[in-house]
Amino acid sequence: MNLLSHPIVAIIFDMDGLMLDTERMAQRAWQRAGAEFGYDFSEEIYLHAVGRTAPATEALFRQSFGPGFPFEQIYARKQEYLYGAIDREGIPTKPGLLELLEWLDQRQIAKAVATSTARPLAMRKLTAAKLLDRFSAIVCGNEVPNGKPAPDIFLAAAQLLDVAPDACIVLEDSTAGIKAAHAAGMQSIMVPDLIQPTAEITALADRVLPSLHQVLELLNHSSTD
Repeated sequence: MNLLSHPIVAIIFDMDGLMLDTERMAQRAWQRAGAEFGYDFSEEIYLHAVGRTAPATEALFRQSFGPGFPFEQIYARKQEYLYGAIDREGIPTKPGLLELLEWLDQRQIAKAVATSTARPLAMRKLTAAKLLDRFSAIVCGNEVPNGKPAPDIFLAAAQLLDVAPDACIVLEDSTAGIKAAHAAGMQSIMVPDLIQPTAEITALADRVLPSLHQVLELLNHSSTD
């Protein structure tokens, strides 16, 4: 049952789709904003953008819709709809998150967030979910040279925690995130949300688990082996 090649030193969490049940909320906002400008955001197109930074998302959408795609205008409208939904509905956390955070706190295991979301929206989401004070470090997609699947964001988080990359475990829901964790030399656990892992991603991840409840079980077993 032992997952780890090192003792549990630090856990780096993705945010959307891993801790926060926000991917469907963002998908609805993109689809609504796109429709106003005459663009149909299919699920297939949206899923390619999951886990990516805004610049990477822009490049993907221009590839799908053409170079004249008005990304800035649609992105701004999407943000309006998303902020409105957050204010109205709040942000639900994923099952097992709070128990996992409590377990890590009891053992004084360092925790960081590494999210492709830009800092203003990331801070708003974490505040709305009452999670902002649960982490020692937060690194956002607009704060590193290259977004996931490049390793930059995870290496930056490890540096802020003052922990070696190979002593970190990354929790992710996205293909781009698992690729980034592997490139950073970190162990990773995928908890799928909207995207099920391909054979390639299953091979890169150390584990694929159905929920954060199972992540807690695995870490608990690993820490006592």
